[in-house]
Amino acid sequence: MAEFHKAASVTDLEPGGIICVEVAGTRVAIYNLNGEFFATSPSCTHVEADLADGYIEDEEVVCPLHYATFNIRTGESTGPPADGDLTTYKVRVTGQDIEVEI
Repeated sequence: MAEFHKAASVTDLEPGGIICVEVAGTRVAIYNLNGEFFATSPSCTHVEADLADGYIEDEEVVCPLHYATFNIRTGESTGPPADGDLTTYKVRVTGQDIEVEI
């Protein structure tokens, strides 16, 4: 059964920022979209580049290698050369803690 685990603090992630962390043995990317937090699998589905090395444009994360794009809210692949969607995780903020359901 999935449970929420502390992944980071809200002070660890500026608006427009991305970090990759390990949560309960699973690596996840956490995004700050203007104070709203989201989490996905951390690697591009094209060549497994670390999405934390990419950047956010509107509501998409752009892969740093070949510029594949993914919707941060849904994980959906929105631009080539990605060949699959990202896994998304539920996120909640408790006090200053960003928690991810794993």
